[in-house]
Amino acid sequence: ISIADLEVVARQLGMYMVTVIVGLIIHGGIFLPLIYFVIVKKNPFTFFMGIFQAWVTALGTASSAGTLPVTFRCLEENLGIDKRVTRFVLPVGATINMDGTALYEAVAAIFIAQMNGIDLDWGQIITVSMTATLASVGAASIPSAGLVTMLLILTAVGLPTQDISLLVAVDWLLDRFRTSVNVVGDSYGAGIVYHLSKDELDMFDAQQVRMDDFEMAKTQSFFENNSNQNVYTHHNSILIDDCKVTMGKNGNTREFSLVEEEPWKFG
Repeated sequence: ISIADLEVVARQLGMYMVTVIVGLIIHGGIFLPLIYFVIVKKNPFTFFMGIFQAWVTALGTASSAGTLPVTFRCLEENLGIDKRVTRFVLPVGATINMDGTALYEAVAAIFIAQMNGIDLDWGQIITVSMTATLASVGAASIPSAGLVTMLLILTAVGLPTQDISLLVAVDWLLDRFRTSVNVVGDSYGAGIVYHLSKDELDMFDAQQVRMDDFEMAKTQSFFENNSNQNVYTHHNSILIDDCKVTMGKNGNTREFSLVEEEPWKFG
């Protein structure tokens, strides 16, 4: 791609970066905590401090999948969220919940349109927004995966796809910011799901404890019955051993009879 005026293009890229970063800050620093506060009724910034290590890891790796082990540890150990919630919500969120990527792709498509002097009407803007949302769901949780799905968005509204090469120069930085927002969104989502399902999980745990107690009592009763049967069998064998055998003359066995002694009679 040829650049007619490098200074103008650099200035446009700078404004594009500022727009994306400000949008990610508004989304990750205002809207996501506000949603968490409205539903959970707890301080969202205390929650954020619990996942701070996962946020920093996302900034460094630019990969939601690579940050998953740290996110698991932060939510389970720092915030006390049930493992059954984190093991379900976080892997799904790392694949589907790409809100930072959706925001980035929509802004990138509008930036390319403005750079080429193309005016988008409201229908095209809505198409860009919906296509960016759907494309972000199908994007892989690896670095710079959003550039691949950008082709789908640009094609949907008839924008030139060759201008994606301009975004590669700054994508390495923006990818880290949008990935960190993705991880924060996954974490807030896990916190909300845990809050909404906590009563059901506690009820299930109580039922499981009762079932375990019942199984333990049943097992104990089974062993006690077996022990009583063993004692009864041992007592009968003693009575048989105490039977007397009547012999014939000269020590030859002519006939014999078993006489059961009554152990409770003496003399």
